[in-house]
Amino acid sequence: MADSKTKVNIKTSAPKSSSAQRASNGASSSTAMRLLNVEAMYGSFRAVNDVTLDIEAKSVTAFIGPSGCGKTTLLRTLNRMHETLPGATVKGSIQVGGTDLYDPSVDPVRVRRSIGMVFQKPNPFPAMSIAQNVSSGLRLSGTKSKRDVAEIVEESLRKAALWDEVKDKLNEPGVSLSGGQQQRLCIARTIAVEPEIVLMDEPCSALDPLATLKIEELIGELKTRFTIVIVTHNMQQAARVSDTTAFFNMGADRGGYLVETGPTNKIFTNPSNKLTEDYIAGRFG
Repeated sequence: MADSKTKVNIKTSAPKSSSAQRASNGASSSTAMRLLNVEAMYGSFRAVNDVTLDIEAKSVTAFIGPSGCGKTTLLRTLNRMHETLPGATVKGSIQVGGTDLYDPSVDPVRVRRSIGMVFQKPNPFPAMSIAQNVSSGLRLSGTKSKRDVAEIVEESLRKAALWDEVKDKLNEPGVSLSGGQQQRLCIARTIAVEPEIVLMDEPCSALDPLATLKIEELIGELKTRFTIVIVTHNMQQAARVSDTTAFFNMGADRGGYLVETGPTNKIFTNPSNKLTEDYIAGRFG
């Protein structure tokens, strides 16, 4: 991004004391991202309606709700991927470090580099080796030293709990790995460029139970370094991996909307809204 444009500063930190002051935009110093009245459209169709939500730093926030309620669409607005679709628009404000990510001066490429995404289906680059998959984003970020790249590849694979399984076959194709390994490879590729926030869209839906367990364990380890937002239809998974849960519903005349959010234990055991209680109990959706 040109020097004349606003830089996206998405560095976040937990409050140093209980007396930490709230930021001028109303978000606490432990807030990694703040959504204010966010609306996402596909042409004239409103997929997400008036969502206001704080995403806490160094934690896992789960988006849950019935199919069609806008969870994935909202997730895609968080790193400006939604706008890449024809006719897709976003209104409202998504703030990181006091910067509105949708400000005209903000480079969306920089946003997507700082806020990485892991997709529902593992998508390693088919023409690249395991090592090349992990290092693919480093060339774009200006990392040129082969030694630096090799060190980052190893570190990222270790963070993704994959190094011991692939260290002797780094030059083999990434697509030669199992489904669960491919997903961890994609996670390693995402974190190699050191994003502040990692978005995960149903990262275990295509995996078997054993691979799912490994990904869930990995999420628990990664949240000590990254802020994670995950979309999942698996209630048990949301209860296991997340610290905060946001429940969404679909209104016939209003699009997808946020019903309530709170600590995961409270949402699953003592929700404030009857709709949330019914969804958790399996009475709808």
